[in-house]
Amino acid sequence: MNRTNFKIGYGYDVHRLAKGRKLILGGVEIPHKVGLDGHSDADVLLHAVCDALLGAAGFEDIGHRFPNTDPKYKNISSLILLKETMKLLSLKKWKVGNIDCMLILEEPKIYKHIAQMKKNISAIIKTKEISIKATTSEGLGFVGQKKGCVCSAVALIYK
Repeated sequence: MNRTNFKIGYGYDVHRLAKGRKLILGGVEIPHKVGLDGHSDADVLLHAVCDALLGAAGFEDIGHRFPNTDPKYKNISSLILLKETMKLLSLKKWKVGNIDCMLILEEPKIYKHIAQMKKNISAIIKTKEISIKATTSEGLGFVGQKKGCVCSAVALIYK
């Protein structure tokens, strides 16, 4: 595959943890006592991926494209936001080369859910070149105090 025309994008997202919310990461509902708080399903992993893809293609960020002030995005699955992001990239004939993500959260351990997260993302972005890693912040900061979750992502797109 000739990738002479390629772009790289970076995405980052953070959400608070809150009681009464589901913990959804990579489109997978993970059993836990708290979930991520946000206007949508608050899936930090998919939000970071969307921002990486949007940025690489030169589009505005996820907050501009899918604003939390718009009621149509209330509790929406971030898998739908990823599908909409891919429609935008397709309009400009971009394809995804690979995605690399780093989730930062103290608990729960998510290793056993990563394969399903990759499957969910791959079905939408049409590549199996997806890396999802997870780490803790060793008890430091708001993540270490179990108050939130962070994800960063890098995307390579090409024509």
